[in-house]
Amino acid sequence: MEEALLDDIFAAILDGDIPAAPGKVQAALDAGLGPEKILNEGMIAAMGSVGELYECGDYYVAEMFTSAKALQAALGVLRPHLLQEEVRAVGTVVIGTVKGDMHDIGKNLVTMMLEGAGFKVYDLGPDVHPSRFVDAVVEHKPDIVALSALLTTTMPSMQTTIDALTAAGLRSKVKVIVGGAPVNDEYAEHIHADGYASDASQAVALAKALMNL
Repeated sequence: MEEALLDDIFAAILDGDIPAAPGKVQAALDAGLGPEKILNEGMIAAMGSVGELYECGDYYVAEMFTSAKALQAALGVLRPHLLQEEVRAVGTVVIGTVKGDMHDIGKNLVTMMLEGAGFKVYDLGPDVHPSRFVDAVVEHKPDIVALSALLTTTMPSMQTTIDALTAAGLRSKVKVIVGGAPVNDEYAEHIHADGYASDASQAVALAKALMNL
């Protein structure tokens, strides 16, 4: 019975069944399954498989996004129970699209994939001024700051944000990862980021590696 309920959650998220996913989680809760077990063995496991399917070319961005939306719907049901049981996240991330850049679809997908991997994520949205990143680091004390840029013209804002963290004495306290269409490994190294991810699946892998998970 327990395994079947977890399999149902796993399948709903893997298949991107947004309407069904919340009900599957509620059914598992009603049957007495613990929130942490549901999260780890149903939801995180499913998103891990989604990432693997994407990496091997069986899933594309559209499928990954739909699965992530199903995860978000399921998390809406599970999150209050996780908070009640004080289930610890594997790490904390502050994420945002840098100043001057209004694009956020890629960032939103990274946010959902990170949450699916068990991270607590504070999404600052698009067009985020460096000072807001600094304030968020002070407030939330994240392990990782994730910066996104979709325009070549806004890439320098990544450097400005890292410089602001350094000036505030916070750079040594967080890992900074970067991504977005015009960004690459060389640019990440140039601005002294801790890593670059080419897509949402890689962002999760990078975050886990930086957390030694």
